[in-house]
Amino acid sequence: MPAKMKQATLLSFFTRSNVKSSTATKLNSSKPKSVENITPTSSSPIRGKSQSTAAGRKVNSNPIKENTPNTPKSAKKQAKHEEKQNLAKDVPSSPLETLSSGRRVRKVNYSEFSDDEDEDDEVVGGRRKRRKIHQIVAAEDDSDSDEYHIEDEDADVVEDEDEDADELQNDKSYVEEKPDLGDDVVVDDDDDDDIVIDDEAPRRSRKKTIAHKQSKRSEEIHAARSSSTSEEDNDKMDLDEMESDKMDLDEMESDKVAHPASSVADKFSAGSTFLPKKEKAESGTLSILGKKRKHMTPQNRFSKENEERYQWLVNVKDAEGRPETDPEYDSRTLYIPNSAWSKFSAFEKQYWAIKCKMWDTVVFFKKGKFFELYENDADIAHQKFDLKLAGTGRANMRLAGIPEMSFDYWAKRFVDEGYKVAKVIQKETSLGKQMRERNSRGKSKASKVIKRELDCVLTCGTLTDQNMLTDDMSKYCLSIKERVNEDASKTFGVCFVDTSTGKLEVTQFDDDPECGRLETLLAQVQPMEVLVEKSKISPLAMKILRFNSHAGAFFNFLKPETEFLGFDSTFEQLCSGKYFDKDNPDDLTQYPAILRTYYKSEKIEAFSAFGALLWYLKSLKLDKATISMGNITEYDPFKSTFANATMRLDGVTLQNLEIFSNSFDQSSKGTLFRLLNRGVTSFGKRAFRNWVMHPLTNKKLLDERLDSVELLMNDGELRSLIEHKLSSLPDLERLLARVHSGSLQVKDFSKVISGFETIMALIRTLSQTYGAEGAKVSGSLGRLIKSFPRELEACISKWSSAFDRHAALEDGVLIPAKGVEPEFDQSQETVKEFEQDLEDTIKRYRKEYRCQEMCYKDYGKELYLIEVPRKAVSRIPEDWQQMSATSKSKRYWSPEVKELVQSLLEARETHRALCDTLEQKMYARFDSDCKTWTCAVQTIAQLDCLISLVRASESLGSPLCRPKFIDGDRAFLDFKELRHPCFIPGGSSGTSDFIPNDVSLGSHGKGQIALLTGANAAGKSTLLRMTGVAVIMAQIGCFIPAKEATLVPVDAIMTRLGANDNIMQGKSTFFVELSETKRMLDNATPKSLIILDELGRGGSSSDGFAIAEAVLHHIATHVQSIGFFATHYGTLGQSFLNHRRIQPLRMGILVDEESRNITFLYKLQPGKSNGSFGMHVASMCGVPKEIVDNAEVAAKTHEHTSRLKKVHQSQESIIPLGLESDFSWIDQKKPLERTCAVYNENVKKTALNTIFELIDGI
Repeated sequence: MPAKMKQATLLSFFTRSNVKSSTATKLNSSKPKSVENITPTSSSPIRGKSQSTAAGRKVNSNPIKENTPNTPKSAKKQAKHEEKQNLAKDVPSSPLETLSSGRRVRKVNYSEFSDDEDEDDEVVGGRRKRRKIHQIVAAEDDSDSDEYHIEDEDADVVEDEDEDADELQNDKSYVEEKPDLGDDVVVDDDDDDDIVIDDEAPRRSRKKTIAHKQSKRSEEIHAARSSSTSEEDNDKMDLDEMESDKMDLDEMESDKVAHPASSVADKFSAGSTFLPKKEKAESGTLSILGKKRKHMTPQNRFSKENEERYQWLVNVKDAEGRPETDPEYDSRTLYIPNSAWSKFSAFEKQYWAIKCKMWDTVVFFKKGKFFELYENDADIAHQKFDLKLAGTGRANMRLAGIPEMSFDYWAKRFVDEGYKVAKVIQKETSLGKQMRERNSRGKSKASKVIKRELDCVLTCGTLTDQNMLTDDMSKYCLSIKERVNEDASKTFGVCFVDTSTGKLEVTQFDDDPECGRLETLLAQVQPMEVLVEKSKISPLAMKILRFNSHAGAFFNFLKPETEFLGFDSTFEQLCSGKYFDKDNPDDLTQYPAILRTYYKSEKIEAFSAFGALLWYLKSLKLDKATISMGNITEYDPFKSTFANATMRLDGVTLQNLEIFSNSFDQSSKGTLFRLLNRGVTSFGKRAFRNWVMHPLTNKKLLDERLDSVELLMNDGELRSLIEHKLSSLPDLERLLARVHSGSLQVKDFSKVISGFETIMALIRTLSQTYGAEGAKVSGSLGRLIKSFPRELEACISKWSSAFDRHAALEDGVLIPAKGVEPEFDQSQETVKEFEQDLEDTIKRYRKEYRCQEMCYKDYGKELYLIEVPRKAVSRIPEDWQQMSATSKSKRYWSPEVKELVQSLLEARETHRALCDTLEQKMYARFDSDCKTWTCAVQTIAQLDCLISLVRASESLGSPLCRPKFIDGDRAFLDFKELRHPCFIPGGSSGTSDFIPNDVSLGSHGKGQIALLTGANAAGKSTLLRMTGVAVIMAQIGCFIPAKEATLVPVDAIMTRLGANDNIMQGKSTFFVELSETKRMLDNATPKSLIILDELGRGGSSSDGFAIAEAVLHHIATHVQSIGFFATHYGTLGQSFLNHRRIQPLRMGILVDEESRNITFLYKLQPGKSNGSFGMHVASMCGVPKEIVDNAEVAAKTHEHTSRLKKVHQSQESIIPLGLESDFSWIDQKKPLERTCAVYNENVKKTALNTIFELIDGI
């Protein structure tokens, strides 16, 4: 083709026709003149830049039609082209632009389309043209942007034009004459015969938007004029403009009648008079005439329509119709009237059916490759996290969305803010939906919606996904049931679960009216989420729950019986759920032993608490994964059998000694657990928390543990081996729980296998070095080696080559070895057969059509397109469907290949579904050996705890010693140069000059109670805490920072430190003091360690002094525990001068009476202090001297202790108040046994000897 004719042909495709021109002026020169494109204001669909340009540009009323030579490829096309040009002269313009080639092309402005319109079939194009792809329309608004399917009819083809575009840019005449078509006009530079038009979808899209764009154009004119015209002028102009628009529409309608379109070709020809239906134009007219709606932006109009449509969301009610102001209002449900259900689309019904039952939950709804939030959830996302809010969202609802890959991140952020998060997933793909519809007989409206279902609900206390669990420690969800007895005591049933590991524990216990045992349990567990029975729990228990739970704990109030299940309902749910024995659910032998025991013994409160947790886990879709594991045990630290095994640390002691949280900001900084928790594995760190919470009391077990710690400290090679192996282990405990639930990712499954292989390698090494059963290793380490399950090696060998480990780890694909899964092998073979058929077909085509360049190309989601060079196109049969093209080649589907591709896609879809079930089969097979896996993990966790003790011991610096334990019926301890472990050189406190102290209690059968006095800020509280922490460390099995340590294992540590009130629990300072003291007196034994600091200061001086003296006498004489009694009552020691079980101690200071300066020595010294030196401390703090002098005078004159001192000075002998109380009890024959936890013959004998010694000393 000559270059000039080729240029003219190209220009014919890019030059706009002037459909309103009455005459055409012939050009005298070959160079075309400037061409102006005129579009009537009444019919132009163009918005934005095009209109503003037209408004600001002077338009020639007599445009010149360009007389450009047109060179068609055939005489037939030339004649047809001339006929169209002649018809175009007298035809009014339409919203469809007419190109010089005769093709009518719609201009697309994407800002006009809402999300719903985006789902319609469109031709999307720009300077680089693209093939139109039809989306699947599942319902009115349920089309996923990433899912497509193969049309049965021929699809539109828009050829790739990369190289042609380069040629046009190099053509100088094109550059000069290039008209501005905009980025949204789709054009073609190839033969008309190569274009296959889909008659239905584009026509529907055009009909839908013509009138809609007419109304939008009038709104934009108003917006443009409002900036420079007054409101009254605007109203006038708007009325004129609307009248003009109405006339234009009437004119277009009349033109339509005058020139009816008789065929598809006539409708889309250059001279077509085809317009949308009349009702569409009337709809557009109504929209234009609505002055009030005209002032609204699309977002405001959407909000108005949405508010009318969802009026039931304005005044929210629960499912029972109760408003939010009703006391019984249930915030979890939503009332939706029947009239609203009848108007919902299929997708809306699917969404609201889930959301109405989870109104207090943020629901993430899967749509293609996105998760979307609607209505109130979208508002939360926008307000809290600034996610973009789509004001004119699809499905007639406000929406905000996130990519599928970022779900874990955003879900965690919502949960951290205190929200529940529901995840709704798609259960089928687009192709799977097509297959389902084809196989189903009846195609109801609902069947056109992609199947979705609730996958899980995430809460702060029930997270299971590894990506959301940022802490190695357990997060518990706890349920509690309370019963008040006739004697004012209480019975509690408690059940709590760590869903990340599947470990569930249950207990029932009797408690005092002050709920002391409940407080201890909560301090140990610190739940993240709490379930309580609505209106069935006492205010005191509720206050204790809120005070002792985690700072961000979430509380759920469940309805009695229906949600917080009773005893019988729990058993029914347990049986109907088929968690343990699916064949015979009534067979209790398959149930965990603790559940059988509690059911047969009718522990109603505990079983009901378990029922509440069961119902809640079921609502979260976690019951099958958690309960069916059967990892249910009893948790009860209050029985005597438990006390004989481990030390009892109540909730108050855990707080006062700062074991897990400090007293400053309740964080773990500076706590004992943070100092000692140096484990390697995550599950080892969780096990070590239990070690700290329950120290040992058995001397034999303590010595075995210390032997192993000392061995690992001295054998660096052994320790390095264990640490190296443990460092490569993932969190196997949590991953095993995910294997059981079937929710584990394939990559993590490969890590599980590798982890157990590492464990097996470690066991082999230890067995070879220290004997088959660790015979050469003493202590706990040898016992752990011996306790490893012997069947572990056989179990792990079955999985070493069961699947492609590399593919699982790198690609996340589970490909079983050949022969492991026959069904999988057959499905995979079917896919390969179709792929081979396609390869054979292309080879045959190359020979048949004599074109070796013929090959397959994938274009988007259309696979195996046959790419044919243009030189061979003439040999291609007519029944081949052209799908796309470039300047050098065209791409086709032959009927044979198209059928093979469809079969291949279906086979792949079937194989994908099989792969999903394959994972579940493989996981179930692996879980069949769960007892072996769990036993191995628990053993490794204990080994890691030993490593943690070794590391912690070495970090304490020097001096460092191994504690020595001795057997005895009474507690005893003796520390030499003891230091606080948190105040070591180079430690977290930064202290380098901590002064050690010798502490001895109960040495040589006397001095069990240290009556500690001294000045304020002299270090008394630090000494008390240091002693308690050292005892805990020793009985954990850790070395302690002292030169020497000898002690009898204590069975409990009970503390009363500080004088703070408890606002959260509604308790005053004095009330808190006496409550904690009373608890000590009830539970302390001769083997307990008691620490009392400044008892009685919460009341008046006389009352406080009397209470302090009575309590000290009772503990020293009858309870016979060891401990400290710190006080500022200087004369308290006068009553116990002859008491052999009480020794006076003080904190050393140096005092300058003239300047009132004090030098604190921080050294424990024998004897009593000369005073509290409060005036001196006040002077050192900067209190004016006059005020201090006056205070000192008042103290000497009016203070009770000063008067009492004078009495003692005048009377050398006086009967102690405690001794008088004992005489009174003996005289009245009251049993002292009721006042002590342990009062056997040995304790009674010691008490009588002490009383006689006091009498002799008077």
